[in-house]
Amino acid sequence: MAHQKQLDYAALQLHGGKLYFSFDLGKGRAVAFHDTIVNDGKWHTVRTEYMKKKGLIIVDGHESVAVNVPGDGNTLDVDGKLYLGGLPFDYSARNIGNITHSIPACIGGITVNNKQVDKDSPLSIFSVNKCYTAAQEGTFFDGSGFLALVKEGYKVRSDVNITFEFRTTIANGVLLGISSAKVDAIGLELVTGKVLFSVNNGAGRITATYEPKGTASLCDGRWHKLQANKSKHHIALTVDGNLVQTENPHTHSTSADTNNPIYVGGYPADVKQNCLTSKSSFQGCLRNLILIKGQQLESFDFSEAFDLRGVFPHSCPGAEH
Repeated sequence: MAHQKQLDYAALQLHGGKLYFSFDLGKGRAVAFHDTIVNDGKWHTVRTEYMKKKGLIIVDGHESVAVNVPGDGNTLDVDGKLYLGGLPFDYSARNIGNITHSIPACIGGITVNNKQVDKDSPLSIFSVNKCYTAAQEGTFFDGSGFLALVKEGYKVRSDVNITFEFRTTIANGVLLGISSAKVDAIGLELVTGKVLFSVNNGAGRITATYEPKGTASLCDGRWHKLQANKSKHHIALTVDGNLVQTENPHTHSTSADTNNPIYVGGYPADVKQNCLTSKSSFQGCLRNLILIKGQQLESFDFSEAFDLRGVFPHSCPGAEH
C-alpha cells in the first residue's frame, strides 16, 4: 500500500525465500527482515506490525528484530488501496525496490487491523485463480487467452532452437507464434492432435508435422517434450524424441525477419500470425520455454510477460493421469 506519490508506503516482499517488510513515513525507509525460509510449499502464518515508529514481521509465531523508522513522522499516509500478490502492469513502483512482479503462491485468510479482507469481491482482479489441491510446476492456460513476451520484438533471423514441455487434453491450440508485418514468421500449433512447426523465410511457408503413431496421443494430459529447430532453410521438429524433417525448396531464402513479440498459447485478435492456421487458444499447461540462438540461451519466466490473459503462471492444476 502506498501514498499516491509513493512517499509513504508499506510493502511485504519475498526475496530469496525470505520475507522483508519495508515502510516509509515520508522521511526514509525502514526494513524489517525475517530469517525463516517460506518458499517450501507449506502454509505459513505471517503477520506484519507497524506501530509507534517500529515495524516487525512474525512468521509462525516467531518475531523478527523490530526496526525503527527514521524521521519524526508517526502516520503512514497511504491512499487506501491494498495490492495483494502483485502490482498492476501500469503501476511504476518508485521506492519499494525491484521486486514488483507477482507471486506464484496461495494466499488465504487476510486481515488488516483485525478486520477480515473480503478476497472474493475485490475492487479489481487480474490473473488470480483458485488454489489447487494438487499442483505441478508449469503455467496454466485456461483456453481463453495468451501471454506475450519480448515487447520490443523477437528477431528469429537465420537460426533458432525452441524447446518446451506441454500437457493438454484438447486436440487444437496455438503453442507459439513469432511473426512480422510481412510474411516472415514461425509458428508452433496443435491441429487435430498433431504438432505443426511452420516457418516462412519470405519465400513461402514450409511445415514439419509430427503425428503420434498408433494409439499414442499428445492430448492425454501427460507432459510431452517438444523441440523445434530452424537453421537457415532447414527445419526440424522433435516431439518426445521423435524427429521429423521437411525439405525446403526455397534454399536461397534463409532468414525469418520477425520483429513482433513472442506469443504463447494464443494471440490477440488484431495481431497477424503468418505461420499459424489455428486461432484457438491453447488449453493446458506449458513449462520450461527456452529459445537458443547461436551461443545465446534465453529461458522465459511467464510471470514476467508484458501481456497475460487467461494464463496463470507457475502453477498447473492436478496430477497427470
